[in-house]
Amino acid sequence: MVELQGRVAIVTGAGRGLGREYARYLAARGVRVVVNDRGVTNEGKGCDESAATTVVNEIVADGGEAVADHADVASWDGAEAMVQHALDAFGELDILINNAGILRDSTIVKMTEEDFDAVIRVHLKGHAAPTKWAATYWREQAHAGSDRRRNLVHTSSTSGIYANPGQSNYGPAKSGIVTFSQIAAAELAQYGVVSNCVLPGARTRLTLSSPGLPEIMQAPGEGFDQWNPANVAPVVAYLAGAGCPFNGAAFYVQGGTVRRLEPWGLTGDSIERPVRWQLDELDDAMQTFVDR
Repeated sequence: MVELQGRVAIVTGAGRGLGREYARYLAARGVRVVVNDRGVTNEGKGCDESAATTVVNEIVADGGEAVADHADVASWDGAEAMVQHALDAFGELDILINNAGILRDSTIVKMTEEDFDAVIRVHLKGHAAPTKWAATYWREQAHAGSDRRRNLVHTSSTSGIYANPGQSNYGPAKSGIVTFSQIAAAELAQYGVVSNCVLPGARTRLTLSSPGLPEIMQAPGEGFDQWNPANVAPVVAYLAGAGCPFNGAAFYVQGGTVRRLEPWGLTGDSIERPVRWQLDELDDAMQTFVDR
């Protein structure tokens, strides 16, 4: 049985899409939830606090417990305040689900510095900052004698592994999140923390803004909707459970499919010699990889 009842979670980017589904799914299983969302546009502009508040109202109407939070997850101070908000509201923090994100797609030659920095900031720093402050609290608790299990769940994307053209800001950020999750897994295990990552395949505001995807992700007239973001929520809840056996893992989730990704590693092929290569000899030897 997945142990969730009575736990406390922060879900970032929880006002819409995947985050909303995560927050509602967890709350329905007895988790007290901090619903973080600034209510920005796909591009990260503007602010609409009603996004988070609406989800909180939905959770409360269904008998759950939740509070709205509007902190900037990519700000060191904002992330610290968000963690403190959970402690003030519920007296504890067990789960951090890093999910907030924006899109500013462009080819490399057309990419502006502002668009590159904004996407890296929200995705990569927006995972690192909340994790830093949650981990700081969890370390303090572990040093004080707590053996409570804590869970980090990060959100990557297939763009981070398949290198989608037009996403030279988003793709590297999402690749970095997988590596960040693995580093967190190694560093924080001593404090009772597990860190894992999901790569969702789902219909959201962000995916529907990408050319070609709206046609692919259309909801069926009947039958199972494989692109419904609610399909990802059970996997996230599983990874947020107190008994989660994984640490440093990454899972692709789409519809009813869950696939575990292999970590970065070397291939079995190599060329070797006991001294430095000469350029002409290297030119011949490298054909081994070309022919593979």
